[in-house]
Amino acid sequence: MISSTEKEIIHFLKNGDKKAITLLYESYSDSLFGVIKKIITDDDIAQDVLQESFVKIWRYSKKYDPNKAKLFTWLYRIAYNTAIDKVRSLKNKSGKEVQIETSSVYKIKSNELNQDVLDIKTHLKRLDEKYQIVINALFFEGMTQQEASDELEIPLGTIKSRLKIGLRELKKIYNP
Repeated sequence: MISSTEKEIIHFLKNGDKKAITLLYESYSDSLFGVIKKIITDDDIAQDVLQESFVKIWRYSKKYDPNKAKLFTWLYRIAYNTAIDKVRSLKNKSGKEVQIETSSVYKIKSNELNQDVLDIKTHLKRLDEKYQIVINALFFEGMTQQEASDELEIPLGTIKSRLKIGLRELKKIYNP
């Protein structure tokens, strides 16, 4: 049974009315914060994730389909996935170090490089367009896989598959 507030929120979401975000925050922010806090213990980071979740909720508001999921379930999944993404992001940032002292970038002599395989943009054009789009977004535009999925409106799994296949095809070009 859908409450009148929930019906009102769904109506506002479908029409892109900003009242929806206010009602959503008033009605669900405490519950969603509780979901996030089970994953992220730091209050400041959890608050940031809550804010990111509401931004995503607003961004995807027109995609919400009440026939597929209850409103809270949809909100829960967004908050939960945003929290998991944040945990992964924090783990990746803390585990990476830049090693400057032993860089060999400037030690390569130009005659050691195969000039035929350096022009990646030319070789990239030999791939199917669907692979080019994904590789361009990820490598040349600096998007994450999730950002590319959102921007290109392609499911994340498809982004990953196209990247894998595209890189495999490039490898065939570089290592025939």
